[in-house]
Parts: sequence; C-alpha cells; structure tokens
Amino acid sequence: MKIVFATNNAHKLSEIRSILGESIEVLSLNDIGCHADIPETADTLQGNALLKAQYVTEHYHVSCFADDTGLEVEALNGEPGIYSARYAGEQHDSEANMDKLLANLKEKNNRKARFRTVIALLIVEDDESVHSHLFEGIVYGSITHSRHGAEGFGYDPIFMPEGYNQTFAEMGAEVKNTISHRAKAVEKLAQFLLK
Repeated sequence: MKIVFATNNAHKLSEIRSILGESIEVLSLNDIGCHADIPETADTLQGNALLKAQYVTEHYHVSCFADDTGLEVEALNGEPGIYSARYAGEQHDSEANMDKLLANLKEKNNRKARFRTVIALLIVEDDESVHSHLFEGIVYGSITHSRHGAEGFGYDPIFMPEGYNQTFAEMGAEVKNTISHRAKAVEKLAQFLLK
C-alpha cells in the first residue's frame, strides 16, 4: 500500500516510516513532485492537518495524511499550541522558539505541558469519493528549566515526558518513537490502515 504524508520534514518522515514499517510505503510531498507551500491558516491542529491533506488530495488525487502538532503549556494558557513551529517568528527556528518559551516560563512554577498531534487521513476511493478520518495522540510531561540532550528536534531538549527522568532529546529515537504524541497518533493510523 502507498500513501502520501504531506510533509518534507525529514525527521517526521523517518519517524513515521519507522513506526509504520514495511507494509505501507510512505511518500513525501517531494516524492510526488509537490513543492507548494501549503497554507496552515486554521485555528486548530485538526483544521491545519485537514487543510494540508485536502490540498494534496485535490491536486494529486492520491490518498494522503497530514499531521499538525502543538506543544501546549498549561501556565501559558495552551501556548504555543498551533504556533509551536513559528512561536518566535516565521523562520521556524527551534532554538529561538525554546528561548522564548523558557523566557515566558521564567517566573512560573507550573511547568506542566503536553504535546498533541492530530493526523487527518483522506482516503481516495476508486469511485473518486473521499473519506476522512482523524487520529489524535497526546503525551503529558513538563518543561525543563534548560536544554538537555542532542537528539530529536523542535522542543525535544526541554520536554520531559511524565514517568521519565530524561527529555525527548536525551532518550533517543528508539524510546521516543514508542511513547511520543506522534507515535500514539500514528499507531491509531496504522491500526486503521492495516485492518
């Protein structure tokens, strides 16, 4: 089975491919020749995931899934949320995003946070009808006071999942890929696709 994942993010792609395994061939936007900057203009994770999947399905007539992920920090009323990737500006700079988050939490004792991933799957049937499905994964944890670890990407060096004494960036991909928000959402996606 072949399916398009609406991303060109190499980290996300390898994470998804390792979770889905051999039975499903996952193509990137690059693989299908899509070089558009697909707008993420919705005000929810679900909305953004659907926008991306719909764009690919409409323009390329292929089954596609897209995800949107947000880090939601309790003391900041759910920020950065849908703005996680561009929290410190449009340049999508992970270091700047972490600096801003740590600065905003400086005076706060509550460090509780959660990562939430929503995957929108659009299946194109032989008769051209399209069916949509949503899958969600959440991992709870807290924001550390400084960076730890060099693995992973995004906010991984400052996010410590509940029940662990290491950040995502310290635990390495093998462990992270079994407990992360994306892993949980992809697990639901995989169960659905493989049945």
